[in-house]
Amino acid sequence: MPSIETSRRHKPSARRGREPVQERPSARAPVARGVFGHPNELPEQAPQPQPITGARSKPALEGSVLVTGVCGRLGKLLARELHRTDQVVGVDRRPFADRPKDIVHHQVDMRRKKMKDIFRARNIRAVVHLGILHDRRRSDRDRHTWNIVAFQKLLDYMSQYEVPKLVVLSGANVYGPQANNPQFLSEDAPLLGAQHFGGMRDLVELDMLAQGFFWKHPDTETVVLRPCHIVGRVHNAASNYLRLERPIMVMGFDPMMQVVHEKDVVRAIQLALRPGVRGIFNIRGSGEMPLSHLIRQAGGRPRLVPSPLAKVALDQLWKLRLSSFPSQELDHLRYVCMVDDSRARTELGYEPAYSIDRVLRDVRRLRYQMG
Repeated sequence: MPSIETSRRHKPSARRGREPVQERPSARAPVARGVFGHPNELPEQAPQPQPITGARSKPALEGSVLVTGVCGRLGKLLARELHRTDQVVGVDRRPFADRPKDIVHHQVDMRRKKMKDIFRARNIRAVVHLGILHDRRRSDRDRHTWNIVAFQKLLDYMSQYEVPKLVVLSGANVYGPQANNPQFLSEDAPLLGAQHFGGMRDLVELDMLAQGFFWKHPDTETVVLRPCHIVGRVHNAASNYLRLERPIMVMGFDPMMQVVHEKDVVRAIQLALRPGVRGIFNIRGSGEMPLSHLIRQAGGRPRLVPSPLAKVALDQLWKLRLSSFPSQELDHLRYVCMVDDSRARTELGYEPAYSIDRVLRDVRRLRYQMG
């Protein structure tokens, strides 16, 4: 798979045009390349970068940020951060009852022509795509039309209206848990997530579509984020598994695991929205831990089950709708699928703010609240 590297082609900024000739930064300065370094590495004439969170003044960037899937847990967290400095336009089929008043919400299906009207009527400067269907109980056709057909239409609208930024939230699961995986996977690793689990096929295809858009439309800054298991108040497979009182572990296997707090993922998306950032970035939390330790620190007690018995049990529970975990996902409980986030740290400026102990403490607290 070809690797997407950070592009070095950038247009000169209007700010530099007003500076004296002798005070212009060199062509290799971080501010000219769009690479975000430490403040002491910038020329004295360059403005300091704005912080990512907190009260800030309105930026000079014009246009709105369109967030698909805005009514999900991550979408709401991101919208509440972005609306402090940007005009946010949300798209989701679900209602957004508790939205801030300055956020515009369109309760529409992304596959409908109404999406084109949104691009036509509003000056969109960036799109954050979070509207991905993960429900394993939906038919393959439903997932494909929602995840692939809708995303292709979204890419067509971005190309037609020349939107300069696209951020796609993929996931580290597209690499796939494999017995021969290295300890840490880089962004150049092959996407084998659908090799033994057909339910991952759409997510791998979506990731590949985003990469193809990167090469076909170099004027658009395309960013693909691949976070490890996201935990918190989100309702996904990893969080639901860690909230179980007696989660299943496959006997003889205790793989190392990575988790990342949902708010760290939101921060990574905000960093990806900065001008000049493009490419693929793995996102992980502050450390790794064996699966058995993750379960115990989250307040659970693992139940060891032989692999053949676990598969039969999960198949029966799935048919009876007593479990949300299909047996094809057992590989995640047996094999390693951890990522190397050094590129995100050096080029994106990402650093996780939540320790793994804090992440698991939040999971444990939420389980007690739900109980």
